[in-house]
Amino acid sequence: MDIAEVAKHTGVPASTLRYYEKKGLIASVGRQGIRRKFAPGVLDQLALISLGQAAGLSLDEIRSMLLPNGQPSIDRQLLASKADDIDALVKRLRAMSRGLRHAAACPAPSHAECPSFQKLLKAAASGAIEKRWRNTELKLSRK
Repeated sequence: MDIAEVAKHTGVPASTLRYYEKKGLIASVGRQGIRRKFAPGVLDQLALISLGQAAGLSLDEIRSMLLPNGQPSIDRQLLASKADDIDALVKRLRAMSRGLRHAAACPAPSHAECPSFQKLLKAAASGAIEKRWRNTELKLSRK
């Protein structure tokens, strides 16, 4: 398949395909005139790259999971670590959602009279909330 066909089948622009080739994520099998040619297996490689990016993996992490022949060699520990990162983010977002829903539906006449809201304000003012999120993100980045 030439580069235009690959781009058409996948929706990945030719410039991105050239970049992926430069980064070692995919490899062309030759040229037809000035156009790069790719083996049909490149479509599976591009699907794996897309899936990895959707999961938050860097291109370097994705490349580390591809053998020189383009076949996947999945790092299960890396995937488990990324899943842990996603779980932590989901936990943080759920807590934020609960706080926002409470503030939106609080039965107190004003938020200034709501004990839960006041507790959140004090935590935010002291930097406790931001420190807690930074610590969580720092722990995740060390994995």
